[in-house]
Order: sequence, then structure tokens, then C-alpha cells
Amino acid sequence: MMGAAISRSTMSYFAAALAFLIAAEGLMVAGYGFPAAPVEAPETLVLVHMVTIGWLSLLICGALFQFVPVLVARPLSSPALVLPAFMLLLTGVGCLLGGFLRLAGALDVDIPLLACAGILLPAGFALVIRVMAGTLWAGRPLTLPARFVAVGLASLVVVALLGASLAFILSGLMPLDPMVELKARILPIHAVAGFGGWLGFTAIGVSYRLLPMFMLSPESERATGYCVWWSGSAALLLIILFLPISLFSPDGADLVIVPACLLAYLTLGLYAADLVFFYRHRKRRKMELNSKAALGAFGMLYLAALMAAVLVLNGMLEEHAGALIYLIVFGWLTGLGLSQLYKIVPFLTWLECYGPVMGRQPTPRVQDMVVEKRDMPWFAVYFLGVLACTTALLANQPALFRVLALMPLMATIAIVVELIGVRRLSNIAADRRLPAGAIRPRLFMPRVL
Repeated sequence: MMGAAISRSTMSYFAAALAFLIAAEGLMVAGYGFPAAPVEAPETLVLVHMVTIGWLSLLICGALFQFVPVLVARPLSSPALVLPAFMLLLTGVGCLLGGFLRLAGALDVDIPLLACAGILLPAGFALVIRVMAGTLWAGRPLTLPARFVAVGLASLVVVALLGASLAFILSGLMPLDPMVELKARILPIHAVAGFGGWLGFTAIGVSYRLLPMFMLSPESERATGYCVWWSGSAALLLIILFLPISLFSPDGADLVIVPACLLAYLTLGLYAADLVFFYRHRKRRKMELNSKAALGAFGMLYLAALMAAVLVLNGMLEEHAGALIYLIVFGWLTGLGLSQLYKIVPFLTWLECYGPVMGRQPTPRVQDMVVEKRDMPWFAVYFLGVLACTTALLANQPALFRVLALMPLMATIAIVVELIGVRRLSNIAADRRLPAGAIRPRLFMPRVL
């Protein structure tokens, strides 16, 4: 990793993603969308896609452009496509949000925004997939983390195609009556392939690389890791097959859903064993804040798995699906994203700034670029806030949720301010900040390739 090139656009992806996250959290505090509005309301769809595409997808894309070349020990394929993909995704998510606002009556324009999003977003993701697939293909045979990324990208294809179909249905450009039943069947597959495949499976794969790298744990690929990949891939395949099966045999859906759920829980159990191994066998005995905060995210993942099982057994899954999704998205995925950004941004900034003079000039350590004692309480506030918000959702208290949602919002802003400080080298003493030959980093766009 120390000799790896820095992706020119990674910081731009991260900056846009964090802006979407703060905006979404601010809207929840303001009472916009769920839980003040129904789950299926256009206002809620605005929030959902600000988080899933604007925040999480841009975050993962930015991270993959940097780390996939590390996973396969090959340079990034077709790097010239990275910036056009970014522009298409930003424009597409803007059109998508505008289309939902139009459905909500908050925007009065004659442009078919949802249809435009149905073209722009798949085009942007197609460029991302082209870059990632070309890089992975050049790096065969694939390492275990790279295999997770490959399955995540395959899930992204499904998500993008189904999402485009839903966008055209909602835009009114396709006849609605014959599409109503198809929409009801597409939506669950779209959600599972997105949360479980593209976002979840990719996050798991990246964690198989980042956790050993940052904690100095053994990097040898374990049999349990391959079992996680096989069982998780099988579960995703069964869910994706659910759509064509349900079209021809609605009663046969249980033949797919039940084994898929069992495989998903097997995947989580095996993944837990690997997480315990990474933390127990780390050589870095004093854990850094990013690794400690990641424990909170993993705890949220397994709390969500327990919560899902309880809700299903009690026949309350549909009633409390919003609370479960909130816990998964903000507890696990967002918590993991913020915790790893707390290390990734200083790490890449250090490489960009001090890499050119490494070994020739005294340089600060990566750990010197942050102040962990100052930032640790904010991660605690974040995870406590997510737990409190989930409890309020389970209790059907939307007003209380709005108040409690201030906690994750304030914590996120504090963490983002710290990351901006990292890019500005604010925590480095002035006399050590820029030794001769060091490069002052730009806020959003690294100068180096």
C-alpha cells in the first residue's frame, strides 16, 4: 500500500458523500420523510436515496478506486473514466431527488427527471463497473477481498437495472396498470440487492483488507472467509432468483426466501468468527480509534440481525421495517464508513503529502494527523444516538426521533470537521507541517496520480 498510487478523484467522492450524509441527517432532524411521512412517500424516497446513492454508494466507489488496485496489485484500469462516472452519478442522483420532489409536489417542472435519472445513474455505475471489472480481470486470480468486491459489483448491476425500471415506472413513461404488480415484486429485490449485495457484501470484502492492514493482523486468507463468500453469494443469488420465480409461482417464493435467510445468518456467524480472529491476533496491541469505532458498527450489524429475527418470529417485520433499515444503514454501514474514513483520510493524506520525502526528511506519523482523545466521544455520541433513534422508531415516537436524531448529526459534523482539519494538516505542529519537498494537499482533489 505504501507504494500505491493515490486515486485522483477519491477525495472528491468522499467529500460529496459526506455532504449527502449531513444533508440527509439534517432533513431527518427537520422532520422530513420517514418517520414523519410513510415509508413509501416521495419524501422518504428522497432521504433513502440521498443516503444509499449520495452517501454510501459514492463512499464505496471512492474507496474502491483507491483500494481495488491494492487488492489485485495492478494499476487502476481506465482511470480516465473515474471523473466522468463521478459527474454522471452526481447529476443522476440530482435528477432522482428532483423527480421524487416532483412527485411530492414540491417541485413544478415539466422535465421527466426520474426518467433522466434512470439513464444517468446506470450510465455512471456502468463506468464504475467498467473500471473496477477491468482492474479485477487484470489481477486474476482474485484474492478473497477482491472476490467480495466482484460479487458486490454484480449486485450493483442488478440494483441499477431494477432501479432504472422503477424510475421509468414512477415517471409515468411506462403504462402504470400492468406495472403495478411488477413494481411490488421488483422493489424488495432492488432493496436486498442494494443493501445486502452492493453495499453490505462490498463493505464486508473491504473490511477483510482494511482491518488486517490497520491493526497489523495476519493477512493469510482463512477457510472461514471463503465460507463467508460462498454462503453470502448463494444467499444473494437466491434472492435475485426470487423475482422470476415469484412471477410464475407466487407460492414457490418460500422455497427461495427461507434458505436464503438461513444462508445469510450462516454468513453473519462465520463473519463474526473472522472479526474475532482479526481483533484477537492483531500485532498493534493498542487499538487506534478507527478500529475501536468499527467495533461499534459491527455490534450494530449483529444487533440488527437479532432484531430482524425477533421481528420475523413475532410477525412484526413489516410494522418495524423502517427501524430495522435505519439500524442497518446508520448503525452498521454508516458507522463503519465513518470509522474507516477516520483512518483512510489521514492515511491517504500522509501518502500524498509526505510520501515524496519519506526516508529523506523527518515526517509526522499518520497518528499525529488526528487527535483521538478529542474525537473518541463523538463516535460514542454517534452510536448512542443511533441506538436511541432506533428505540424511538420501535416505539412509534416520530417527535422524539427528531430530537434524538440531533446526536448522530452533531457527531457526524464533528467527525467531518476533523477530516477537513486532517486535509489542512491542522493537527501537525507548524515547524513539522511541511518539510522541504512535501506537498500541501488540496482539500478535495489530490495532485498526484
